[in-house]
Amino acid sequence: MESKMKWLMLPVVSAGAEYLVMGNLMRRNILTYKAPERNEGYDLICIHPEPRYKHKKNESSQVRIQVKSRYATDCDRGFPVKDKSFGAFDFLIIVFLNIGKFYGKNDGSSGKEDIEFYTLPNKFIRKHHNKSSGWQKVRLRKLQNEIEQYKNEKDFELIAKELGIKKPLKKRG
Repeated sequence: MESKMKWLMLPVVSAGAEYLVMGNLMRRNILTYKAPERNEGYDLICIHPEPRYKHKKNESSQVRIQVKSRYATDCDRGFPVKDKSFGAFDFLIIVFLNIGKFYGKNDGSSGKEDIEFYTLPNKFIRKHHNKSSGWQKVRLRKLQNEIEQYKNEKDFELIAKELGIKKPLKKRG
């Protein structure tokens, strides 16, 4: 009798993570495009929404984002990332979709929680990258206090700042 772990593959849910990131970045007025499928090293590219904007010395004209996602609420809070991709992205956004609990005797029918986004700078990924096994990973479980600054709305501001995009405000008389 063979005892094999059967992985649940959810390609629609996984693809949805990229679109969730795109929508949230665009909600912050960051113009975001999806890279072609199987593009090496990054999934999204962001630019300033004003075509004639002149970037200041400390700003970038584009930001490349790699998106990783985990669908299980009870996942190990780790994700694979190869060190050879470090030069291809500026930020890695990990999306914890939290659609339900799947480990142990859980079947996914319970444990749904809110989605979490963490926009992690390339420098953070390099620092916490573990390549000691065949699965090169970044594990966040023990870094919750350290990554809190990169969570949800706070994290998208890093990209806006990098591109020189001010928060949209309506000027009153």
